[in-house]
Formats: sequence, structure tokens, C-alpha cells
Amino acid sequence: MLKEVRPAIASFLLITFLAGAIYPLLVTGLAQALMADKADGSLVLKDGKGIGSRLIGQYFSDPGHFWGRPSATSPMPYNGASSGGSNLGPTNPALLDAVKARIKALKDSDPGNRAPIPVDLVTASASGLDPEISPAAAAYQISRIARVRKMTPERLKQLVEAHTVERQFGFLGEPGVNVLELNLALDSLQ
Repeated sequence: MLKEVRPAIASFLLITFLAGAIYPLLVTGLAQALMADKADGSLVLKDGKGIGSRLIGQYFSDPGHFWGRPSATSPMPYNGASSGGSNLGPTNPALLDAVKARIKALKDSDPGNRAPIPVDLVTASASGLDPEISPAAAAYQISRIARVRKMTPERLKQLVEAHTVERQFGFLGEPGVNVLELNLALDSLQ
């Protein structure tokens, strides 16, 4: 029996060492060498200090900033440890109530805005962590931000256009605007 157990234990230890130590160190080393920014979480730095990530949404509620897509994570918005949607179906009254509350908040923050509200400003994504909104969602917020910051809407439109990322390879995904990067650029104007 020892004759059969010894190779099994040796194989187990070898595979554990290769898969549990060598492979992760190799992959981590290659990632750091080839794309350190992405390997470190695509962090956004301000004055040398990490303030967020390009990959995870940030919560903005100040009327002078662009607001991101609602987050369904708990116990706080954009909680990376709690990624996931609300699991509320389209016929669930709780989803309808949440959407109505979000529409009311948007209308209350900009009563003169009669434009249709883009869906991504009132519904959460499957992950609840989206860092981007659609260009239409950014454009919807321009009048509020222009009024609060006493800026021209044209200047804000230029800023949104400058931060709009087109479809990957021209056909994958949808155009988007990273809310954190857009708000940092907005703050740098004043």
C-alpha cells in the first residue's frame, strides 16, 4: 500500500506547489511587467493618492457632479464585496418603486429638464458596480450641472464628448462615459 500512496502524495505536493505557488507568481510577474496599471486594479490617482478605480463605480450625490448608474449593492452603493444585481424582476413592485423614486430625485434636482430620462440613470446593472454611463445619461445631467456650477452647457458638452469612449473595435459594446474620470476633469476646470 505504501508503494501506491507515496507517488500519490508526491504528485499532490508537486501539483500543489506548481498550481499554488509557481503559476500565480508567474502570472502576477507577467501582469506587473506587461500591464502594471491594470494588474494593480486600474486605480485613479489624485495627488499621488488612490481615490477610486476605473473599473468600479463611485457614488456621487452632489448636484454639481455627474451621477452614475444606480448601484444595487448593499449595505452601501458600489460595494465591491457585494457585487450583484437586485434580483428584482420587471413585475416586482419594489423595482417599480425604486425606479419611481430615482425618477423623482432626478426631476427634483433639475425641475426645468423635460428631456426623457435615460434608462441607465434609473436602473442598476447586473453587477451593481458600473463605472460608466451612456453619453445620453451624461447629456441629460448637463443642464443641472451647468446651473449649479455656473458653467455654459456647451463647455460641459465638450467635456462629455472628450470623455466618451466609443465601442471597442467599432462594434463591441456601447459608447460610455466613465463617471469618476469625468467628474475629476470637471473639478479640474474650477
